[in-house]
Amino acid sequence: MTSKKPLLICLMGPTASGKTDLAIQLAQQLDCELVSVDSALVYRGMDIGSAKPDYPHHLVNIRDPSQAYSAADFVVDAERRVVDIIARGKTPLLVGGTMLYFKAFLEGLDKMPAAVPSIRAEITAQAALHGWLSIHKALAEVDPQSAARIHPNHSQRLSRALEVYRASGITMTDWHNKRGVGEEFVKDNAGAFDRYRVVQLAICPAERDILHQRIALRFESMMAAGLLEEVRSLWQRRDVSSDLPAARAVGYRQLWRHLNGECT
Repeated sequence: MTSKKPLLICLMGPTASGKTDLAIQLAQQLDCELVSVDSALVYRGMDIGSAKPDYPHHLVNIRDPSQAYSAADFVVDAERRVVDIIARGKTPLLVGGTMLYFKAFLEGLDKMPAAVPSIRAEITAQAALHGWLSIHKALAEVDPQSAARIHPNHSQRLSRALEVYRASGITMTDWHNKRGVGEEFVKDNAGAFDRYRVVQLAICPAERDILHQRIALRFESMMAAGLLEEVRSLWQRRDVSSDLPAARAVGYRQLWRHLNGECT
């Protein structure tokens, strides 16, 4: 008889839905340790805009804003934390709102080409010269499915999709669908569903208007707490550019545009 899979709890939801407070209550009642699933909380110095919690979470403050952090990085880091938590007899509770991270960890990552800095630099230079809409059009010519799925303003996803094609000659759509990649196609990570007894929970107010009000109030409180100054400190750093994930985080990218004189 095979042993029972260890329990893994996932709590997800949109910004200001109350998931962090609920996660803390669950952690205290169920002897859990929290693992952050948030693409902004990983960065040091980005405290106000990411609503960094006081309660202990794994995978918080593990990167400098000058360093890129990807879903693949998260999968590796989260798996290490989960294994350690279970080994100590506790239950891992993954909580956050970065759904790409949840999907990558739970379902596994397809084996696609690693990042190619030279190709990424070419794409960034093209975008700086002609705008990200030109990158979206270039992607649409070779991978219309990905272009239809990715908004023209989502620079990171656009860049990655076009980079994958230029590096391998295979579109991201075909990588995901396993077409044209040969028998050597394998999963980098089989996914948590294969290794754990996963319980997924989602929290969201029934009325979207309530959520929007909470977000507005949260943003006002962040501004009062010094969010603009926090973003300005990143904006003034020479090693943090607008194409890095830290500068593209929600709230940060809008104030970055303001500091660039693009909006009030």
